[in-house]
Amino acid sequence: MTSTVVAIDQGTTSSRAIVFTPDLTIAGVAQEEFPQIFPAPGHVEHDPEDIWRTTLDTLRAAVATAGIAAKDIAAIGITNQRETTLIWDRATGAPVHRAIVWQDRRTADTCAALKTRGAEPLVSARTGLLLDPYFSATKIARILDDVPGARTAADAGKLAFGTVDTYLLWRLTGGRVHATDATNASRTALFDIHTGAWDEELCRLFRVPMSLLPEVRDSSADFGTTHPDILGAAVAIRGIAGDQQAATVGQACFAPGMMKSTYGTGCFALLNTGETAVASKNRLLTTVAYQLGGKRTYALEGAIFIAGAAVQWLRDGLGLVAEAGETGRLAAESDPAQSVHFVPAFVGLGAPWWDAEARGALYGLTRGTTRREVARAALESVGQQTADLIEAMRRDWGGEGRTVLRVDGGMTASDWTMQFLADILDAPVDRPVIRETTALGAAYLAGLGAGVLPEPEVFARTWTLDRRFTPTMDAATRAAKRAGWSDAVRRTLSTT
Repeated sequence: MTSTVVAIDQGTTSSRAIVFTPDLTIAGVAQEEFPQIFPAPGHVEHDPEDIWRTTLDTLRAAVATAGIAAKDIAAIGITNQRETTLIWDRATGAPVHRAIVWQDRRTADTCAALKTRGAEPLVSARTGLLLDPYFSATKIARILDDVPGARTAADAGKLAFGTVDTYLLWRLTGGRVHATDATNASRTALFDIHTGAWDEELCRLFRVPMSLLPEVRDSSADFGTTHPDILGAAVAIRGIAGDQQAATVGQACFAPGMMKSTYGTGCFALLNTGETAVASKNRLLTTVAYQLGGKRTYALEGAIFIAGAAVQWLRDGLGLVAEAGETGRLAAESDPAQSVHFVPAFVGLGAPWWDAEARGALYGLTRGTTRREVARAALESVGQQTADLIEAMRRDWGGEGRTVLRVDGGMTASDWTMQFLADILDAPVDRPVIRETTALGAAYLAGLGAGVLPEPEVFARTWTLDRRFTPTMDAATRAAKRAGWSDAVRRTLSTT
C-alpha cells in the first residue's frame, strides 16, 4: 500500500475526484457538472443517479489520469454538499424521491409553524442551528409526507436517510455501510452537538423515525471499503466531512480563532472555537468543525446561500458574460460613481438574516448603468455578505483588530474579488497555493485514518501562501459602501 489518497468532492453543481500524491500534490483530477432541477419557485432538486453517476465517473477518471490502480491507493475520503437530503429503500437502494438540495425553501412554512410553537430555543440549544428550511430535518419529513407509503415504510425500518456523504458511502460499499460523520450529522437539526448523538426529542419534534438515521463516526475513521467493482479491487474509505468542514481542515485552521471562508456556489465562513461550542447571539450557527479520536472541535459558521451562483446567473440567466472570468475585468472597468448594489437572495438570505422569503434585487440602477456595474455589484455582494458574517463573529467570539481570513474555492481565482474582499473587511486575505482545500481536507482525513499522513499540527506546517491581499480602500469609501449595502439588504428583507 502506498500513501496515495483520493478525495471525492461531491458539490452542488458538479462532482470531482482528485488524486493526491504522498506529498499532497495533485496527480489526477476529473470533474463533471450535472443538472439542477427547479420544479417550482424556491425548490431545488438533484437526481440521485446524477450524483452517483458523476461521482463514479470522476473517481475512475481521476485514478486513470494519475496512472494508478486500486492497490496504489491508501484510502478514499469523501466531502460533500451538506444538508441535501436523500431517502432510499434499504433492500433495493432505490431513492424514493429526488434529493432535496440544501438551497431548497419548500419547508419554510413548516419552520415558521415550529417557531410559532416556540421550538427554536430547543433546536438551537441542542444542535447549534436555527429553524430554517436549509437543514435536513424538515426535508426528511416532507419526503415522508409527500411520497405515498414512505412514512409507513420508514416506521417499519425499510428506508434509510442520508446526506450526500452517506448516500455515496452506501453506494460505494455496495450497501454494506450506512454511516456518516459528526460534521454532516451536525447539519441535520437532529444531532445533539454536545452529547454527540442523535436526539430522540428532536426526532419526535420533526417527525423523523430514528430508524432512518445512519451511524455517526469520527471524521477520520473506518468507513469500510469500496465494492471491488468500483475500482477493480476494494479500497479503504477512511475520511468523511461536510464540504465546509473539510475546507477548514484543508486550510489547517486547527487553532481556536483561525478562520476560513470558502467561495463556491455559496459562501461559508467558519471560525474555530476549539472545545467550546459558542452559542451565537447574532444568529450564526454553532457546528462541529471536525471530530477526531472521539473529541469534537467546534466552530461558529456563517452561511451565505449565493456567491459563485450569482456569477453563474449573470452568465446563464442573463447572458451578460460568456464565461465567469469576465466579471473581474468588467468590474475593474465599471464607473465608480454608480452606486449599484445587488442582494442575491434568490433562495432567501442566510446568516445573519435568515429570511427564507426574501428574494434577489438590484438597487441604484440608472440610465448609465451597464453590465460592468452589474458585474461589479455581483462580485461586491460576496464581499459585503462576508463582512456581515465576520462582524457577527467578532461580536460572538470577541477580539479586536484584523483577523486574517484564509480563503478557498473557485471565486478566489479572481484577484479583483479577493482585493475587494480585503478592502471591505479592512483585513488581510490569504489565498493558499493549493486552492482545492475542500478536497485536500477530505484527502487528509482519509490519509490520517489510514495512518499514512501526520497528526494535525504537523500537517498544518504544509500550508503555503500563494498571495496575501491587503486593504487599500480608504475608510470613507468603505463606510459608504457598507452603508449602501445595509440599506439594500433592509429593503430586500421580507419582514420590512
